[in-house]
Parts: sequence; structure tokens; C-alpha cells
Amino acid sequence: MTLGERNLTKMNKTILLVGETGTGKSTLVNALVNYAMGVEWEDDVWFQIVEEEKKSQTESQTPDVMVYQIFGFEDKTLPHSLTIIDTPGYGDTTDIKHDAEISQRLLDLFRSDKGVHQIDAVGLVLKANENRLSDRMRYIFDSVVSLFGKDMEKKIVALITHSNGRKPTNVLEALETANIKCARNDKNQPVHFLFDNCQEEDRSEDPECLQRAEEISMKGMSQFTDFLEKTLPQRLETTVGVLNERFRLAACINNLQERIEFIELKQEAVKKNQERLKRCQQEMESNKEYTVEAKEVYKVKKEVSREGRWWGLWLNYGAAVCCTVCEENCHYPGCTLAWYPEYCDVMKDGHCTVCTGKCPASVHVKEKQCTSCEEECQESKHRKTFWIYEPKTRTVQKTIQQMKEKYEKGKAESEKSTDLLENLKKEIEELQKNEWLEEAYQHVLSLEKIALNVNSASTYVHLDFLIEKMKEKGDTEKIQKLEEMKKRMDEDKGIKAAVWYGFGRLKAAFQK
Repeated sequence: MTLGERNLTKMNKTILLVGETGTGKSTLVNALVNYAMGVEWEDDVWFQIVEEEKKSQTESQTPDVMVYQIFGFEDKTLPHSLTIIDTPGYGDTTDIKHDAEISQRLLDLFRSDKGVHQIDAVGLVLKANENRLSDRMRYIFDSVVSLFGKDMEKKIVALITHSNGRKPTNVLEALETANIKCARNDKNQPVHFLFDNCQEEDRSEDPECLQRAEEISMKGMSQFTDFLEKTLPQRLETTVGVLNERFRLAACINNLQERIEFIELKQEAVKKNQERLKRCQQEMESNKEYTVEAKEVYKVKKEVSREGRWWGLWLNYGAAVCCTVCEENCHYPGCTLAWYPEYCDVMKDGHCTVCTGKCPASVHVKEKQCTSCEEECQESKHRKTFWIYEPKTRTVQKTIQQMKEKYEKGKAESEKSTDLLENLKKEIEELQKNEWLEEAYQHVLSLEKIALNVNSASTYVHLDFLIEKMKEKGDTEKIQKLEEMKKRMDEDKGIKAAVWYGFGRLKAAFQK
């Protein structure tokens, strides 16, 4: 949303606001806009650029990342124009994918040609009456700081709302306890600014208190804008790199887990079929057309729901990117935010980096299909919906001769194996050596180098799986490195609290 026209000869400052739903981010945006426009208490007027919605703390008040550009008011109170990026509230329990969507939308904004490429300040919006560091707050702190590269540390400041003007001791202690990396003042305290934004309230009731609130906010605005004028903008290349690394780490782990699960299903099916084959040995010798029940692993299209976005109605928002050759999902649910398959984060040089065949983007689809039909079907007869591939096991009728031929074929296809089970075992061993495992490890190392939040819950949740697979692979050096990282994070109470809160949200989502 743009107010006015930009004068390219004038400097522009960009602020990113992040924080929990209910902290007053929308009200703070309105206050910043009015301050930039030069609105004063005596004017008895208030402009509202963001609609104030009254929702519970667990509901996001803004549906998506919004960019507000305020031009044409330079030299009113500020010598520069203002760009404000407002993010939805983190920790929203109504949607488990909510926080990942925020990160994805920020990544889209930061790497778009017409997007935002530098930031002057990151405002961590907090309420002054926060008197304890709950698991929810630890999760939110972790989610927010995990977005940025190391070079953003001195740009992060606390914007404390609902303040009475006194030193926010509890909030500052919470930031210290959470070990939040941010800008520091000469007393080595987190740089912070106080606000009590009540400007839209009816002045006929309790005008003295409202004027006192105005004074607190104006003082905070003056101090914050002084900070803005003194700070230099920070380019976002490293932050974009952090977001990319986090998405690709999750994609590698998810795809590796999916492949292993699929092969394990095939192993179980083969074992059961072998048992039936032994039981029917006599019947096979006497009657080659004797039929038995056999287990077979296959893949189906499973319907998935999507959350609507007005800007995504024509852009396949919410659909998964799937490879029709490998019959594999790209990196669901992360890929739901790509507009088309070729725009998915894990596509590189026109090819998918995660499907088994590294297939071109052209054989990937992101569209509604009938989950019952393999081919095109008449829409009047079948319902088309968004979907992903899901492995299933089914019972089929096979003759003994068919089963025997299948096992003989399995033996012929592998020179070193003695049966089909050995082939499947080797498939898992190959997966352990697969580039996804090595790539995931490299993503972890890269995040350790460039991420502001090295001890992040989003990295921690993958470490047990990586350590287990590295042990199966027998890579001692990498095992030691990963175990050192995990030990360091285990000693961080904030990480565990954030992880448990995240698991709680995931459990609640499944129960729905």
C-alpha cells in the first residue's frame, strides 16, 4: 500500500516489524504513519492506514506480509520517506503452517526484483506487561531471530507497546534470558523504545491520561527515528541466504524420510509375500495357477486443503508441486507457496533438486486433479482438488507363478544380492549415501556460519535424524560435529521450550 509518490532524490528508511499477535503492531504502523505525516495532538485528527481488527491473541490480525510506503511528507518530522513491513503474528495456533508462510513471503519479498533489498531497522514488537518468559514467547523469539543473517544483529531493536513510560524491566530481562541477539546501548542493554498508542481513542473520556499516553509515544517516536537516521541500511543477501538454507534443509530431510518410509513399506510387503510363498510351496508345485493374496506398495493422490489468499486465486496458491515421473512430492508444505513449479525454492537451473530423478520442472505439476483418476476425467463427474502423493499398501490376488517370476526378476536385476529383500536393503543403504543426506549436512554447516540464531529450533528438530543416518553411514567426523551442535543446543533451555511449544501446536493441528 503506497501513500503519495516517491521522490528518488529523497532518502528512504525501511522498518520491518515482527512479533506476536496482540502486541499492537497494526496500531504501531498507524502511529508511525501519522508521525511521518506530521500529525500532532493539537490537530485532533488521526489517519488509519491499517484496519484495527479485534481478534483473540491466537488469531493473526493481518492475513499476509504487508508493505506500507509513505512518500511526500519529507521534512515534516522526518528528513526521509518511510517503508514499513508488517508481518502477521508469530505463534498463531490456528494454522500450523502459518509461521512457515511468513518466512516464505518474506523470502519472496526480499529476492523479488521489485521487492525490498535493504533494511534499516527490525522492530521486535513486545508488550510492556510481559512479566514472564513463557514457552510461547521463547518460540516466537526463536522464530523471529531465525529469519536473519549475522549482519542484522545491530539492526534489531525492541519496540515496547502499552508502556507507562517507566523502564520495562520485565521485558528487558525476558530478552536477556532468551539470549536475543540485538542492538545494545552504552549500558549493554537491548536498545528499546517505549510507546502507548491510544491516539484513535475518544478524547472526551479521560483526556489527561490520553495526553500522557501521547507524550510517551511521541518521545518513543523521536528516539526511534533518531536511531533510524544514525543507522546505515543493511543489505539482505545474507538473510536471503539464511531463509534459503532453512527451506532447503527441511526439503532434504523431508524427501529423505519419505523415500525411506516408502522403501520400508516395500520391505514389509516383500517379507509377507515371502511368508505366503513358503506356505503355498506345495500348491505351487501341483498347481501353477494357484492364487494367493500378496501385498503391494503403490502411491495414491491424497487430497490436501489449502488456505485462500485473494492474490493467489489464479496462481495455484496452496497446491503442492509434484513430480509426475517419480511420483514424489517436492517439499510439501513449503512448495504450496510457489506460484508455478519452476518457481519452487528447490528448483535449480530448470530441474528439481529433490525428486529421485532430478527431473525437469516441466514434468512437475501444481494443479487441481481428480484424486481417483490417473488420466484426465470429466469435471462434471469427478471433483478436482489439490493433492499430494502418499504411499499405501494394498492386497492383490496373484498366482504363485507371478510371484515367483517377480522374485526371479528381482534377483536378476542385482548381481550382488541374493533376493529382493537384499535389493531393498541396498536401496536404503544408497539413500544413506544419497546426496540429500550430505546436502542436509552442508545446509546445517552453512546456517552455523551465516545465521544470526545459530542455536535455532528449526535446526535442532533435524539433528537427531541426521545423527542417526550419519551413524548408519559411519561418517565419524560428521557425527561428532552434529553431536557437538546438539549438545550445545540441549544446554539451551530456550531451544527446548520453543521445540516443545512447536510440537504442541503440531499435535493440536492433527487433533483438529
